Amino acid sequence: MHRVVITGGRGLIGSYLSTLLAAEGWLVVHLTRGGKKNGRYQSFRWDPDSGYCDPDAFREGDAIIHLAAANIGDGRWTEARKRDIVNSRTVSGQLIHKMTVGAGKIPSVFITASGVNYYGSVNSDRVFSESDPPAGDFLGETCRLWEAAADLFSGAGVRVVRMRTAVVLARSGSALNRMTAPARAGLVVRFAPGEQYFPWIHIADLCSIYHKALTDTAMSGPFNAVAPHHVTHDQLMSEVARQKRLPVFLPHVPAWLLRVVLGEMAVVLTTGSRISPDHLSSAGYRFRYPDISSALRACL
Repeated sequence: MHRVVITGGRGLIGSYLSTLLAAEGWLVVHLTRGGKKNGRYQSFRWDPDSGYCDPDAFREGDAIIHLAAANIGDGRWTEARKRDIVNSRTVSGQLIHKMTVGAGKIPSVFITASGVNYYGSVNSDRVFSESDPPAGDFLGETCRLWEAAADLFSGAGVRVVRMRTAVVLARSGSALNRMTAPARAGLVVRFAPGEQYFPWIHIADLCSIYHKALTDTAMSGPFNAVAPHHVTHDQLMSEVARQKRLPVFLPHVPAWLLRVVLGEMAVVLTTGSRISPDHLSSAGYRFRYPDISSALRACL
């Protein structure tokens, strides 16, 4: 039985992925701050802030999936909050490297989450691909540092895969639930300017991509984990309204108001560009939910 160690295993992606991998015959192990057994999964304690990790958590040849990271949407981006966001992605990866490669336990593969924000929080006509450089804004630099922590493993000959992930759509627990919450009151709320693109991926596809990355030794380097159907924010919300049989009549929430309420974090809602999944498709992946209509039907 192949052993895979997952950080962030109790989060949205981690919980779905753990279920999938266990069903595929993998021995799933979680790293958690509490170190308590989570149902069927063996757990080991770690605390990246203090630099502690149970030395028994890793074995030679483990596959490692690193998902643990502070949610960028959980509060205004104060300077302290920004440091937490970056450190949760970098210090944790460095600790895993120390406990594996540094201790002579070489993983078979190291797969890290990253974000499509690597390319910047911009509204652009460009379709970004993996060959494009990182942006210099906060999220672009955060993703660059996130991936740099993963690249430490390359020096030991470990296959490294970096998943630049779009907004994940799921039936519960995803950003989609927060965005469509007003629909329960019969309202469809849209954010200005409306033409910003909304890169997205369904949770089932994302977890299947992680599974492919585990088993396909030809996969290495960065991959844009994003569905091929490009939609703008307005197109997304119009499809939500159609499927929920609601009218779209409210004006956009203005960008200036979002900046007042959310501060710098407002760029997450008001900006977005198209991201190409062609590299993933060339690796042989076929999407289960390639278009926004089928993905929303599965979620809503």
